[in-house]
Amino acid sequence: MKQTHTRQMPRKRIILSLSAALAVLPLLVHSVPADARAGGGMSMGSRGSRTYSAPPRSATAPYGATPFQQTMTPRTSPSAPYGTATRMPYGAGAAAMMGRPRHPFLSGFAGGLLGAGLFGMMFGHGMFGGGMGGSGIFGLLIQLLLIFFVVRWLVRRFAGNGASGGPVSMPGLSSLTGGSPAQPMGASPATSPQPVITAADYQAFEQALINVQTAWSQQNLGALQHMATPEMVNYFSNQLNELASRGARNVVSDVRFERGDLTESWRENGMDYATVAMRYSLIDITTDMTGRVIDGSSTERTTVTELWTFVRSARGGTWLVAAIQQAAR
Repeated sequence: MKQTHTRQMPRKRIILSLSAALAVLPLLVHSVPADARAGGGMSMGSRGSRTYSAPPRSATAPYGATPFQQTMTPRTSPSAPYGTATRMPYGAGAAAMMGRPRHPFLSGFAGGLLGAGLFGMMFGHGMFGGGMGGSGIFGLLIQLLLIFFVVRWLVRRFAGNGASGGPVSMPGLSSLTGGSPAQPMGASPATSPQPVITAADYQAFEQALINVQTAWSQQNLGALQHMATPEMVNYFSNQLNELASRGARNVVSDVRFERGDLTESWRENGMDYATVAMRYSLIDITTDMTGRVIDGSSTERTTVTELWTFVRSARGGTWLVAAIQQAAR
């Protein structure tokens, strides 16, 4: 009986050791990033028509922001220097690449004239058949001149109507000491007034920073839905689920706002946007399900510089977080 008991004890210890190893294995295979705060140290979200335009530099973020790694805004601009390669709109063709508008009626009608003329020449009837006695070289020249004047009239008639898309947003860089935010090219203050950012708005931005980090630590998606756009809430939810699948949880605390400045603000489609560079510090730790710290420090603070873009209705209301970008270094 004693021998049986002594043999069973090592087996129990082996089973317990294997269980502990299997529990820790997901954390070893999937390393938890050091930047596990809300946003995960990534650039994500949308800035309306300026999603693919670099935010102006500022004293808090002198090197600007990194391009978006995750965004639901499709790229429609034929060329942009910020971020990854562009995608040409379907059906734009060479005319869009050259920056000249193309009218569908003009293209079809002129193409029909040219096609009919070439067809007639192939069968020996001149450009328009025998209507002008076009078998001679003189008749051919007269028909070519007629085509030239008709096509030129069509170009002037239809190309002047502005059949292609509107102006492309190309915001410039403000000086480090401030300056008015850049307007989209072709816009005017009368048609696109700038939102007025007040001291109360700056307080709202700072409070939103703290509230989002608190709700993130509490894994409170319901609260985040009242603080961020649906796109950002979706990213937050995916990040929390990824942490949970690794058997980990991120907790940030003692968030301290240190400094910040407004890089730009603008209005489009009945919505006000404001991008703010913010530097803050916090305690950022990641624990396993038992509460053991597996990344970060509970005593050493982490300092972060990010650019947060907020959006609200132009008629007023609560500012929502629409994007978080990491400051470039």
